[in-house]
Amino acid sequence: MSEIHPNSNNASGRKRLVVLGAAESGVGAAILAIRKGLDVFVSDMGVIKEEYRRMLEQNEIPFESGHHTESLILNANEVVKSPGIPDKAELIKKLHAAGIPVISEIEFAGRYTRAKIIGITGTNGKTTTTMLMYHMLKKAGFNVGLGGNVGKSFALQVAENDFDYYVLELSSFQLDGIRDFRCHIAILTNITPDHLDRYEYKLENYVRSKFRITMNQHPDDCFIYCADDPITREYMETVGFQARLLPFSIKSTVEQGAFLENGNTLTIHINQDHFSMFIHELALQGKHNLYNSMAAGIAARVLEIRKETVRESLSDFRNVEHRLEHVTTVHGIEFINDSKATNINSTWYALESMTKPVVLILGGVDKGNDYESLLELVREKVKGIVCLGKENKKIVKTFKEVVPVVEALSADEAVQASYRMAKKGDAVLLSPACASFDLFENYEDRGRQFKKAVRAL
Repeated sequence: MSEIHPNSNNASGRKRLVVLGAAESGVGAAILAIRKGLDVFVSDMGVIKEEYRRMLEQNEIPFESGHHTESLILNANEVVKSPGIPDKAELIKKLHAAGIPVISEIEFAGRYTRAKIIGITGTNGKTTTTMLMYHMLKKAGFNVGLGGNVGKSFALQVAENDFDYYVLELSSFQLDGIRDFRCHIAILTNITPDHLDRYEYKLENYVRSKFRITMNQHPDDCFIYCADDPITREYMETVGFQARLLPFSIKSTVEQGAFLENGNTLTIHINQDHFSMFIHELALQGKHNLYNSMAAGIAARVLEIRKETVRESLSDFRNVEHRLEHVTTVHGIEFINDSKATNINSTWYALESMTKPVVLILGGVDKGNDYESLLELVREKVKGIVCLGKENKKIVKTFKEVVPVVEALSADEAVQASYRMAKKGDAVLLSPACASFDLFENYEDRGRQFKKAVRAL
């Protein structure tokens, strides 16, 4: 298809939708829009992957790549923006100045479905909780789709399927672009500083974005949150909620929600109903995963999924790739892929769960990280650090007096260096605490290259 819009004046009179970004969410939104009779144009500043280019061509959707033609964008009635494009981008500023609404794919797709939405956000644990929730609903026989940050585009599924439920992992960037989107069940796993470069380095801006998941809830909806998370609690004291509040905690008992009983039992109370199981039966072990199991368990019982199914799901779930994923053991050294740890708190949780001496692979694109919060755990559990990134000064400065620190510029180099530092009985943990875009396409690419390098040892 020629990368030229055939109707730049929109003489058809149809509502004109411009989609910025031609990856999973953008192409899904464009296909849904064309099927709803809108005049659609897709623009991507980068190179469009062949898979997505083919989808646009098959659906006869006009598009351009490698540049943005402003005359074909600033005449839109509405714009769907990729979550990767920051609001401070010049083109977005021009759209705002022109009074053209800019929304997310989540907001757009939500207009065209009557399905019940289970939305999950949080700094850490949201992917695991989303996948666990989806696993539960599938096992219970629900007609359910998986989308948002995982699975297929929400908009594409709305266009092509007729699901009764959706489980959506929602980032703060996606939530920034909602207006009327409603979660019937909203889950907030936790909040720690992350992506502050997108929020003027102000934590309160990031927190406000996370809480947008509750903004259109009704009194018969539910908001499930971590009562042990201080940032969540502090913000909740300043605002009101329409939805029913269902907390989860491992530190205290709650009347309605989930808590840890006698130090060994996950207990859920919903209305007069009671569910419990020993935590050693859970598929996901570790304190952070107990929180994830609690959050998903509450939602499952709200949906009246049978207790036997909840118990089975919590005990047979397999965690997602790139999240504390055992790769292999080489000469007694265990290699663990936690590439999905793109912030300090994720790495903290990973280290906290380790029982062997650790060689830690750390680094990438720094998002305003404070590495000093890892110092105590590094002193306790880490015998050496390999910096995998182009700019490692902050990491080296923080840890060089504590443990040996070396630098690497590829997954192969990092694996070789960590293998030399480790000995039988140790673990090599890739848990970078940073984004991956300096050396890799994304955290998945980083994880896959790490696994390939490990298997080549």
